[in-house]
Amino acid sequence: MHNIDVDFFEKSSSSCDILIEGLPGVGQVGKLVAEHMIKELNAEKIAEVHSIFFPPQVLMDEEGVARLPKNEIYRYEGENISIMFLVGDFQSSSPEGHYLLADTYLDLAQKAGVKRVYTLGGYGVGHLVDNIRVLAAVSDGKLKDEVEAAGAVFTTGEPGGGIIGASGLLLGMGVKKGFEGICLMGETSGYLVDPISANQVLSVLSKLTGVSVDATKLKERADEMENFVERVKESEKANSEEELNYIG
Repeated sequence: MHNIDVDFFEKSSSSCDILIEGLPGVGQVGKLVAEHMIKELNAEKIAEVHSIFFPPQVLMDEEGVARLPKNEIYRYEGENISIMFLVGDFQSSSPEGHYLLADTYLDLAQKAGVKRVYTLGGYGVGHLVDNIRVLAAVSDGKLKDEVEAAGAVFTTGEPGGGIIGASGLLLGMGVKKGFEGICLMGETSGYLVDPISANQVLSVLSKLTGVSVDATKLKERADEMENFVERVKESEKANSEEELNYIG
């Protein structure tokens, strides 16, 4: 096995206009968005990526059959736009791997003729959020007006630690390869899988790409999460009142 192996299922040279990355991350926000779009658009899987930079483990299916971790490349051909999707099991388990994998993904996008890269993720704030913002970062300041018009915001000092992993590197490294890059990050507590934040990111992304998908299933998951969050808040409030009564 090589450091990184890319296995294509077809020898098609079909081009793509944009790349949408939704690998696992904080709140699984980007992963939820990209996988929802893939399913709703009935995108076709065209390649798998295996690497020694993924965690040293195998994953088990419902039948107990083991397989190596993999990331996947999908392609959607629409009337006015074609999309390459990057999703999968893991990001790199090492700093070196992050750079090498990002370089591989960008090479694949470049060969497909991609001009713009969208990276999706969650912005962990460490607490429950009522009014979720979608924060943005771009590879070129000329993209800011377009992104703000779609509903995302730019804030000074957020995220404070920069953008870690594929979502950041695809933007930074993509500049040298001539890509436009936009990162969309939905606010999330970071403690739970967050379809509420994912729904907000999907809304902004749809406006930017002009690609609308049925968000019903994602909204249903978001509603379930909102109900769960409300129960957690009520439980915390009840526990707090009990503690106050005990102290008094």
